[in-house]
Amino acid sequence: MNTTKWIIDTTHSEVSFKVKHLVISTVTGFFKEFEGAAESANEEFEGAKVSFAANVDSIDTNQKDRDAHLKSADFFDAANYPKLNFAGQLVKVGGEYKLAGELEIRGNKKEVELDVEFGGVVADPWGQTKAGFEIEGKISRKEFGLTWSAVTEAGSVVVSDQVRLHLSIQLVKQQVEVTEEATA
Repeated sequence: MNTTKWIIDTTHSEVSFKVKHLVISTVTGFFKEFEGAAESANEEFEGAKVSFAANVDSIDTNQKDRDAHLKSADFFDAANYPKLNFAGQLVKVGGEYKLAGELEIRGNKKEVELDVEFGGVVADPWGQTKAGFEIEGKISRKEFGLTWSAVTEAGSVVVSDQVRLHLSIQLVKQQVEVTEEATA
């Protein structure tokens, strides 16, 4: 069977999250350093094995003090858990793509399922074959040990539990590995 390896083109990819702040507005953050790969049997990507890791120290919400707080033991605890990791599989459910697997944040592992829009496969002007994906989903930060919380005088939660994830990913085709089938 032939397996094709694809790696994330970080120049043309983006990993972001959104969380409600004070219930009235949304804060957007990014992981600026990440890596990932997929191994697929074909360019339809059904059944592809996927791995992903983001460097927690690369978190960027466009506000230095908030970034430092997110890296602290109150949230991601970057000193003890420098990466968040995902390992799973791209599956097709009723004609729709899903990314299902285990997400690990702060040493806590949970099964997640994210919605995937497959953009297709194209050759770029430099001869590289690329594939595009938009990945979205929601997780509970508290399920992953990010339990810091505060309440305002009026009783509003400072940071919501629900976190919306959005990844815009472009993969670059690497090589095709041929594995020999056993013959009887």
